Amino acid sequence: MNSIRPVKWLSATLFAALIMAFPFAIKAQESAKVKNIILVHGAFADGSGWEGVYKILAAKGYHVTALQYPMTSLEDDVVALNRAIDKQDGPTILVGHSYGGMIITEAGVSPKVAALVYVAAFEPEVGESLVNLVQTAPAAPENGILPPDDKGFVYYDEAKFHDGFAGDLPKEKTAFMYASQGAISVKCFTTPATHTAWKEKPSYAVLTTDDKSINPVIQENMVKRSGAKVTRIKASHVVFISHPKEVAAVIESAAKR
Repeated sequence: MNSIRPVKWLSATLFAALIMAFPFAIKAQESAKVKNIILVHGAFADGSGWEGVYKILAAKGYHVTALQYPMTSLEDDVVALNRAIDKQDGPTILVGHSYGGMIITEAGVSPKVAALVYVAAFEPEVGESLVNLVQTAPAAPENGILPPDDKGFVYYDEAKFHDGFAGDLPKEKTAFMYASQGAISVKCFTTPATHTAWKEKPSYAVLTTDDKSINPVIQENMVKRSGAKVTRIKASHVVFISHPKEVAAVIESAAKR
């Protein structure tokens, strides 16, 4: 019996030590975040639209990059994102809005990418283009995407820009957004995806239930397929501008996963 007592005492001591250490282990796990975040805008926009989200995340200590890319082809845009990924000093979260979802799906296969966040964004399968996806449900009457011009670039109709693109923002702001919209090559819309990063990496999605640029039915169908963790927000297509706190919260949850 005497030989058993030290073993029992040791077991009890070890158990007590583990119980005491448990809260510290949890705290360490919670603080072990991904610190790098790259924000990828969509068509008819630029990186400045992410300012609200950027300020929230930067104030919390994240290293945030708002990507500017050429919008000349899907391949060129992926190259631009890969350059930004290469400059990160560790694991990185990719966040894509709208067409930006096409870009992060391609570049997200990088070993540096820890997770993907789709914000009212396209989540293509290999072989699918943006055009393929938008044709899977009827376009809203407010949608103002125009046919390509004689140079092969696409613009958003001024008469429909507010209601179709950013209906929950003041018209004064959307007037400037229209005036500063980036011309995007039709090749960005017609080139099929060659990689599907959401099959390899954890993915999150912000779905916009009042979206007039991407039919919410299309958004729902894409997340059913990808298995992304979904947050639904009653918002226009530019939810990252009208609801920056909610979008930043989803990005931070991906970083803390």
